[in-house]
Amino acid sequence: MDVVMPGQPRPVSRRWRVTGWLLAAVWLFFLNVPVATALRQPEPWRRVVGVGTVVAFGIAYVLLFQWVRGLRQAGRPIPRGRAVAALLALLALGVAGIPGTDGDWLTTLVFVAAAAVLLLPGGWALAVVAAAAVTPLVAAGLVPGWEAESTITFAVLLASFAMFGFARLAQRNSELQAAQQQIGRLAVTEERARTARDLHDILGHSLTVVAIKAELAGRLIEVDPARAASEIADVERLARAALADVRQTVGAYRGVRLAEELAGARAALTAAGIAAQLPTELPELPAERDQLFGWAVREGVTNVVRHSGARCCTIRVRPDQVEISDDGRGPSMPDAVATGHGLVGLRERAARLDATVTVGRRPDGPGFLLRVGLPAGAR
Repeated sequence: MDVVMPGQPRPVSRRWRVTGWLLAAVWLFFLNVPVATALRQPEPWRRVVGVGTVVAFGIAYVLLFQWVRGLRQAGRPIPRGRAVAALLALLALGVAGIPGTDGDWLTTLVFVAAAAVLLLPGGWALAVVAAAAVTPLVAAGLVPGWEAESTITFAVLLASFAMFGFARLAQRNSELQAAQQQIGRLAVTEERARTARDLHDILGHSLTVVAIKAELAGRLIEVDPARAASEIADVERLARAALADVRQTVGAYRGVRLAEELAGARAALTAAGIAAQLPTELPELPAERDQLFGWAVREGVTNVVRHSGARCCTIRVRPDQVEISDDGRGPSMPDAVATGHGLVGLRERAARLDATVTVGRRPDGPGFLLRVGLPAGAR
């Protein structure tokens, strides 16, 4: 299986490569007129010149078509100088066949005009098409024995219009492919950012509690060895739980439950010496809302333990709202606090349920408030 890195063009299948050759070669059927004229020439050298130049013209046209197609698929621009040189080479091959094809060499102008539409920008291509369309009518008046080929003029215009449609379609397909690749890159970037935020939320909370309990155990190890041993055991348990959460996050298995987060919040607040006022009963919540409120409790308690200097933390849960508040110093820089990594992730999770996240000072006194609420009437 082919592996495509972001930003690289997708490999072209063998079937599509063959189809591309056929798309270019099928129109060479219209060169049968100059070939037939060359084969009717009485002199052998005229037959050789006529057939040889027409065959060379057909091969050059197919190769030119494939070259342009390859550049478009790779997303690269067509070099202007090489495009002009290729058109002049095609025209030269058509003119070189005049001794063997007589006036029927004008059929090659159909292919020259189509190639100009494929190779050149709009104004230049239009000039070439106009010249190719007028040439059969003018040549009939200048060269004795050549008839006015209005059918060739019509064929030039029709082929140019068809090639214009094909070129626009190829351009749109290339743009669509580039857009799809860009969407893929953005999706990968967003998934990486989401995983990073989840890991930050998990480890930020768990390691904060581990650090507090380890510090507490260090102070108690000589005063109360039994209590210190209990705190060390909690550190070990929390470290193992954090490791399990990280593994589950990487594997995209992890869920957050409000009841479990409240239990963890009680342990973290107690270890930090902060009184915890938590709900004794929880309302029945839909799974997505339960998970959102669990994330809110985790983020709010982590901020209380880290930054607040509080003596008491209160958590209230209603069917449409969860609120975490404390009596600490409150946010000294509201904008910085409100845009921390954890709160950015919480806002994104809340947005999926049309919930709002309120962050700031408590309205009824000193301290910090984090509230996540759903719109009225949410079920």
